[in-house]
Amino acid sequence: MTRFGYTLMTEQSGPRQLVDYAVAAERTGFDFEVMSDHYSPWLTEQGHAPYAWTVLGAVAQATERVDLMTYVTCPTLRYHPAVVAQKAATLQLLAEGRFTLGLGSGENLNEHVVGGGWPAIAERQDMLAEAIEVIRALHTGELVDHRGEFFQVDSARIWDLPDEGVDIGVAVAGKRGIERFAPLADHLVAVEPKTEIVEQWNAVDGAPTIGSGARAVGQIPICWDPDEDAAVARAHEQFRWFGGGWSVNADLPTPAGFAGATQFVRPEDVADAIPCGPDLDQVVEAVSDYWEAGFTDVALVQIGDEGQDRFLAEAAGPLLEKLRAAAP
Repeated sequence: MTRFGYTLMTEQSGPRQLVDYAVAAERTGFDFEVMSDHYSPWLTEQGHAPYAWTVLGAVAQATERVDLMTYVTCPTLRYHPAVVAQKAATLQLLAEGRFTLGLGSGENLNEHVVGGGWPAIAERQDMLAEAIEVIRALHTGELVDHRGEFFQVDSARIWDLPDEGVDIGVAVAGKRGIERFAPLADHLVAVEPKTEIVEQWNAVDGAPTIGSGARAVGQIPICWDPDEDAAVARAHEQFRWFGGGWSVNADLPTPAGFAGATQFVRPEDVADAIPCGPDLDQVVEAVSDYWEAGFTDVALVQIGDEGQDRFLAEAAGPLLEKLRAAAP
């Protein structure tokens, strides 16, 4: 069956609020929860960017049932992969096997802050592949020495390691990335409901098969509100950056850059791309693109901190019922 998740979006809520939302989302019936890993919000109007791993540790202790996932962490610039390997293992222990490490090649918005520059996409993918190699090696529990093109690891070992290990999901989009990373991952992560993404993944030699052990995890923004005009206004204020596409979103360095790039995006443009308002059937129709494309898991993003409690209390339960009735 298709699984439905809730997004703990660090760009729009503070750390204590995110933990509260995680508990409420589990109580409401979501199957899993994903968390973004940002140093900056996309836009200043969002106003938040707490450290995801601290929050996830608290969420792991505050919840009991839901699976957890980073969506996604870049293990190459802001974090060294040896550090990612250690904190992923620790979080898996705290979550008692409920955690999946979602990885990607990152966004300039978050990674430039450590002063390492912003490599071209081909180099970022090379770095990600090597980082996965380092993380996998450390998750064996063996002593690791690594001399690679991008990373060095000296006599490192993860001392607290979960028996079940840590599954890795990798964010991909184009055919080149799919061919490169499908054999290195346990699960697929993508933000566009394209059938060819799943088909191309399953066609790669050595890739885990989506629908037969491996998951394809997608994500979709929505802006539920009893007042449709209020929903459109909030989505435009906080999520107009979304329409640029990831080829743009990966490269802009600051919230000011995103504000400039989206200054001519109109509220009606956002409403055309994102379900806004009280109509739950409209949300179901938008989410259905993912399961029709072969995705096994879909995480919802309820836009804005304002109204998040009301969404979870009033709309999320009925929405989950409608989604599960419609999905395979």
